[in-house]
This record gives sequence, C-alpha cells and structure tokens, in this order.
Amino acid sequence: MHYEVKSGNCGMRILVVEDEVKIAQALARALRQQGYAVDIEHDGDAGYAMARTEPYDVLILDRMIPGEYDGIGLLRQLRTDGIMTPALILTALGSVDQKTEGLDAGADDYLAKPYSIDELLARVRALLRRPTAQQDVILKVGKLSLNTTLHQASYDSTMLELTVKEFALLEYLMRNAGRPLSKEQIISHVWDFDADVLPNTVEVYIKYLRTKIDTRFNVKYIKTVRGVGYKLEVA
Repeated sequence: MHYEVKSGNCGMRILVVEDEVKIAQALARALRQQGYAVDIEHDGDAGYAMARTEPYDVLILDRMIPGEYDGIGLLRQLRTDGIMTPALILTALGSVDQKTEGLDAGADDYLAKPYSIDELLARVRALLRRPTAQQDVILKVGKLSLNTTLHQASYDSTMLELTVKEFALLEYLMRNAGRPLSKEQIISHVWDFDADVLPNTVEVYIKYLRTKIDTRFNVKYIKTVRGVGYKLEVA
C-alpha cells in the first residue's frame, strides 16, 4: 500500500517575482498549499539577487516588474550567468511577439493574464518534470520509493504516513542519496527563505523520519555525518 501525503508536496523551492503584492501572496499561498517552499520578491533587482544566489527549482517571473531588470531582462541576465533554472513568465502582454521575446530570453513557459491558479500549478508541475531539470517522477533508494507526482511514499510497499515537511525532507535526501548534506543546505532547500527555522529544526525532522523509517523497519538509512550533517544511504 501507499500513502498520499497530506496537502501534497514536491520538496521543491520556488521563487516568485511579482510587484503586485496581493497577486504575489495569492500565488505563494496556492503553491505552499501544494507543499512547495516559496520565496517572494517584488522587483527585478531583488529577484535577480535571490535567483543568482539561492537554490531554486522553478522561477515564476512577472514580465512587468520595476527595477533595473524587468522580468525578461532578469531572465536574460540569469541565462548569461549560466543559471538555467526553469522559468515561467507571467504577463498581461499576450501577443505572439511578446511571447517570442520571452522564450528567446530563455523562458521555459509563458502564461498570459488572466490565468487560473490550476493552470499555473499544472505549468509548474510540467517544468519540474522536464528531464532538463533532472527531476525524476519516481525516486527509489533501497526499499524506499517516492512518487513525486502522486505524492506517495512507501517502504517495501508499506505505506509511510508523512507530513508535508517530512515528505519534502525525505525527497531532498533521496535526490541526494549518498551525499552528505549540511543543515544549512537542507534548510535552504526545504524551508522558505524567511521561515522561522530554529537551530534544531532539522534535527527534529530527521528524528521524525528515523522513527517512521529506520526504527519502524529496523534499518539505518538516515545517517549522521559528523561535522557535516546528514545523508541518506543504504548500508
């Protein structure tokens, strides 16, 4: 049996750059309800700084934003910098010429306003599934299995009842199986940039996962790496 994780979650981090505060908040709320970690910026300069320095899986950029960079300029500069994070451009300018300009600047998708939240979420899921983003739909490590589309987690066909954050943390560990991850790396990928994360938050969630996986199934998948952090590895 499998267990569908409450509220859904892809263990992914998204940056929304939108100058209209209410729209940005609505987008972030809808994305967070799906389990994504979301950061918001309201101008091109701040958006560029975040996209340039933080590890995002998708960028959602409004085309008409204030600052030195508008949405197109921001994306073009990121591509010049070698940052290939999948990007969705939002715009009230829906002409073919405007869409072509956005795609030529390096956009992976283009959505004209007004749009439905359901369509936007579907576009985001499609970007996350693209091979170029190296996001596998089904992850397997040992007897652990995660279906990131259906938001299901199991160990040797036995259901795992995980919270949204537990699922996000487990997915991040599985995507980096065998690789030691610091607490800072885990926090920056699984939690929002401005989330109120206490120093022992990662330890607490690691303990939750160990209880639900290692202790329950008498295995040692989640290992502590002294002086570094944690890693998921099959013995």
